[in-house]
Order: sequence, then structure tokens, then C-alpha cells
Amino acid sequence: MDGILTGTSLEAAANAWLGGFEDALGGGNPAGIAALFATECHWRDILAFTWDLHTTSGATAIAARLETTLGKARPRLFSLAAGRTPPRRVTRAGTDCIEAIFTFETDTGPCDGVVRLVNEEGTPRAWTLMTALDEIRGHEDPAEGKRWQDVDWKRNFGGENWLDRRKKAVAYADHDPAVLVVGAAQAGLSVAARLGLLGVDTLVVDREARIGDSWRHRYHALTLHNETRVNHLPYMPFPKSFPVFIPKDMLANWFELYAEAMELNVWTGTEVTGGSWDAAAQCWSVTLKRADGATRVMRPRHIVMANGVSTTPIMPDLPGLRDFAGAVRHSSALGSGMDWAGKRALVLGTGTSGHDVAQDLAVSGAAAVTIIQNRPSLVVSLKEAQAPYALYDEEIPFEDKDLLATSFPFPVYKRAHQRMTAMNRHADRALLAGLEKRGFRLNFGEDETGWQVMYQSRGGGYYFDAGCSQMIIDGRVGLMQFADIDRFVAEGARMKDGSVVPADLVVLATGYEGQAAAARRLFGDAVGDRVGQVWGFDAEGELHGMWRPTGQPGLWFHAGGLAQCRIYSKVLALQIKARELGLAP
Repeated sequence: MDGILTGTSLEAAANAWLGGFEDALGGGNPAGIAALFATECHWRDILAFTWDLHTTSGATAIAARLETTLGKARPRLFSLAAGRTPPRRVTRAGTDCIEAIFTFETDTGPCDGVVRLVNEEGTPRAWTLMTALDEIRGHEDPAEGKRWQDVDWKRNFGGENWLDRRKKAVAYADHDPAVLVVGAAQAGLSVAARLGLLGVDTLVVDREARIGDSWRHRYHALTLHNETRVNHLPYMPFPKSFPVFIPKDMLANWFELYAEAMELNVWTGTEVTGGSWDAAAQCWSVTLKRADGATRVMRPRHIVMANGVSTTPIMPDLPGLRDFAGAVRHSSALGSGMDWAGKRALVLGTGTSGHDVAQDLAVSGAAAVTIIQNRPSLVVSLKEAQAPYALYDEEIPFEDKDLLATSFPFPVYKRAHQRMTAMNRHADRALLAGLEKRGFRLNFGEDETGWQVMYQSRGGGYYFDAGCSQMIIDGRVGLMQFADIDRFVAEGARMKDGSVVPADLVVLATGYEGQAAAARRLFGDAVGDRVGQVWGFDAEGELHGMWRPTGQPGLWFHAGGLAQCRIYSKVLALQIKARELGLAP
């Protein structure tokens, strides 16, 4: 970045750009706006201007979209964010730039932004811009501001205490919630916490007996595959004593503690059996079945499907599998590998669950374990898989890390992940060569964008190697291609050459039903058709239907890893609050 120096000159460059941007917006000057952007440029807006998530590329297109929003948003008071990370020189996706965090105001409320400036013809111009609504004015999150303004300094002797009020709130004896959240894991709990502090009455339901059981009941060896430092839930970071990778039961127990500490209204042992949208009343009619068999019909204005991308197992009807005389289990219901000591196992699927299950069986004393590959898979060592979280190693406040994590428009995000994937392949080259020598088929994601984009596109298809890859290379875990299987028979898998691979157990590590399919099953085809696709990238690089309006009024989707749920629970909660206030379309 020749001509753009360090220190105060970085602030001067950022301030000059912000001043020019505010002037151009205030004058409604599309040409002036476009002149502030570089030849390659992208703008990601998160509710600040558009009440949606949109990414726009190209200076002319950015100026045109901004121009259509100025009358309603009335953006103003652009300045570098006081007390936040100051402007600094960084390299993002291979591009050197000045990265600056700023704030501004709209008619809705205070907003945050991130701009990255590159030197073009001696002038700092915006390569990327992100704008995000921070709060709704007059309805601020009390956890982020002053909590003492409305305190009742007296004590209510002889009246209801905290526990009385909590029992009444959870019972919903005389009213229905404004929001019904389906699922009490990281997605459901995070959005419920956000909504609760925004004063939106929210009930979370989960069909399991305990909060966290959706994690508790998964395979015995499961731990998180990304680091604790990235995974905090809103308002309550994990204790520093927690391990680097949290075991499933520890996480499940934390979810119970979190729900209690955040005063969340949760009904466990409760299943949504169906529902319909009342267009005239602008609310849902939803039937809930409780653990004792009783039913309750509720009429919330919003439903948040937070049932996860790993909730309802897919159990494929494979040729001959019904003839198999042994046990058939989905990976989510396998339990411990020790339960199958001395048995011969076939594990179908080469994603993370398939590898983890195969490794657990092998080290737990199974007589033989063979993993079956249906299609090429991405493999990255567990250490290298942490590359997307390198931002969280930077010595800046955690809230700034989260803001920066949302600030990459998809074209830049994609390029960054291509670079990470190339570096991962180089670091793991010996491991990958060993797998290919054994006949394992590798891929590295669409356009070689790696596991993170693969997760957001299809929810799986990759493995973070925690040791199983070397076991495949060494022959301790066998490898077979599904295309070489003719059909399953009573004794095991009959191959196309006529031989039979004997088995006592077939594990289906075959993934889970998507959230759109779950909504269609619960609410019918008409709702499913209106919702359309959920998850996967749209033409702008935003996720279809996730954390944003869908084609079905009052129906929202929330999912992802803990970091995604922490960050985007705020985005979703702000949209629901805005609709409760009549602010958003």
C-alpha cells in the first residue's frame, strides 16, 4: 500500500474515506459514492440499510443499492469507533489493506461497520465494506448498556419472589409466547437469550428429556472439532478452565446451566406435531405434544426452526440392507465403540462422524472395521482445520473479532478459504498422499474452497483427522468403495466380484435431514414451497433462508456451529424485535 503509512496516517486515511462517504450519501450522489470504491469492491449489509443480509459487488451496483435505501435509513454521523480496535494494516485473502472499524447512525439505531481500504492511483478506496445494525433505538439490549436505570430499589416482602415469577413465566398458563423456538441446543438457546433480553416473550421446546440431549445422545467419543476460544455463547463465555475441545456431555451440561442462568423458558419432552399459518391473524397455530401425552395448541407470531443441521438422521434404504442379519445403527445412535468389542463392523460414510465412529470401534476392540466411501471426501488434519479461526488469535477485543468475522463479503471469503485450503493441503501432504495410496478418494470442496464452505453448502462431506486417517493408511481400518458393493446380504456386504465381506454391524454415517425438509414435514407442502431452499449460498453469497426472512411469513431458521449461532442470533433477534415493533417490512 504505497503512499499509505502507519500510525496516525492510517486513522487519517480512514477518517478521510468515512467523511467522503458520508458526504456522498448525504448528497444522494451515486457517482460520488462509486468513486470511493476500488475496481474490485464488495459491500455486505446486515440489516443496517436493507433489513436483510445482502452482498453487492461493483462500485456502480453498490452506489445504486445504497441510493435506493437512503430515504428510509438516513445514515449519518460516521466516525471511527471509539474504544475499539484502531485502523491497522492487515493482509486479508492475500490483499494488503487498511482495516478500520467505524460506527454510524440510521433512523433505526446505532450501527457498526468495517471498511478495508486499498491504494488505487494514490487514493485510498474501499475494497470491502460491511455495515450492520447494532441496536434498535429505544429498545437496546440491557446486557450491553446501563442496567440500573429502571431498578426497583425496594424489596417485595409478602409478594412474588424470583422463583415464583420464573415458574409462572415457564408455565404459559394464561398466554402464548410471541416466539416459539424449536430446538434447545446452541441455536435455540442463543436466539432465545437474545430475544429475552430484548423483551420478546420466547418459549423454547425440545423433544428430548433434558436440555442438551441432542448432543448427549450422540456417539460416545464425540468432542467439538473447533476450539473452545471460538465457541462462546452470547453473554456467557465458557470458563477458562474448559478443555481446548469440549466433550459432548460437558457441552450438554453447559447448555442446561446456560438456560437456567439466562432465565430461558424451556419445555423439554415436547414435540411439535404440526402447525399452520393463519394469514388473517398473522400468527401460527401449532400443536405441541408434551411428555405425558397432553397436547397444547399455541398461537405464536414467529417460529424459529433451531432444530439444527444434525438432528433427524437419514437412514437410506440400501440394496439388501433389510436382509442383513446383524445390527444396523445410525452413527448418532451407536453409543460407545466398547459395546461392539469383538464384532466386525462396516461404517458407511467418510465424513467426520464416519471416521470418528470407525476409529472408536477399532481402538475399542472390534474384530474388524472397514469404512465405506461413497464419494470423494475432504480430509484435513485437526490442527490445520483451525485455520478459519486465525482471526481469533489476533490481540483485539472479542467483540471486534466477531464483527470482523462477519465482515467478509462472499467473494473475499471464498478467496480466503481457497488460500487456506491450499496451505492445509501443503501442510498435510504426507497424510493425503498416504490416503490416496490406499485408494481413498479426496476432494477439496467446490473450487477448492475447503471444509467451511462445504459445511455451509451441504452440511458435511469432510473429516477433521483426529487419527483415523493414519489408521486407514496403516490398514488398521479397512477401506472399501461403495461402488464395488453389489448388495448387502445376511452375512455382510456382497461385492460385485462375488466375495462377501462379513459383518455383525453396519453403521450408517449418512448425515441428517435438512431444516427445510423438517419444516415441510411439520407444516405441509404449501409452507415448504414458500420457504424454498434453506442453507447453501445464493447468488450474492448469502445463505438461503438462514437468519433472514423466508418466503413464509413468521418462519425463521437458525443453525450452525456455536460461533455462528452466537453471532447471527443477534441478527435474527433484531429482525424479530423489529417486526414486533412494526419497524421492518
